[in-house]
Amino acid sequence: MSEIKKNLENIYERIELAASKSGRKIDAITLVAVSKTYPAEKIIEAYNCGQYIFGENRVQEALDKIGILKDYKDIKFHLIGHLQTNKVKYLKDNFSLIHSVDRIELVNEMEKRFSKLNRIQDILIQVNVAKEPQKSGVLPEDFDVLLDKVLKSNFLNLKGLMMIPPFLDNPEDNRIYFRKMYELFEKVNTLKKVEYLSMGMSDDFEIAIQEGSNMVRIGSAIFGKRG
Repeated sequence: MSEIKKNLENIYERIELAASKSGRKIDAITLVAVSKTYPAEKIIEAYNCGQYIFGENRVQEALDKIGILKDYKDIKFHLIGHLQTNKVKYLKDNFSLIHSVDRIELVNEMEKRFSKLNRIQDILIQVNVAKEPQKSGVLPEDFDVLLDKVLKSNFLNLKGLMMIPPFLDNPEDNRIYFRKMYELFEKVNTLKKVEYLSMGMSDDFEIAIQEGSNMVRIGSAIFGKRG
């Protein structure tokens, strides 16, 4: 058995256990295998183990891999990294979900570009719930204005929320932020039915699931340490 297959099986077992603790089944949780910095060959190996959704941070790196993997029609790529407005023109129809929409000017640029393509793009709003100055994401106090802008757009379809928690020695300390995100997710659901709460990575995904996450982004625990 390959290392990636063994790792995926282990991750799915842990997802199932964490989901059961929050009264849910494993099929309620979506796993995004974070393939940033890993070569296309690693994606193919994971694909052959039954993993079909992959997350990339940088647009150009993702497009290079998408080109290599164009014959794998059921692979879906998510853009999970910070998105610069000058990169929006390269998105086109390459990403099934964009996790990192976090500001008005980005929404304006995406609306302009996707209107030209007559494409409705599924997105998540990224929230900087811990208010970390070095991180992307809309601040909680600015969230309502951005949410209103997204809901009024014609070519962006809000599918949920995303967050990146602080990197702490004890992931348990992030429960408070996961809970705040779940409260925000529930609030959004009173305005528009949304699907995804994307939170939880290799070190903390079980805690995130227990607190309501239904989409986790896991890289090194699947593919091994990055070089």
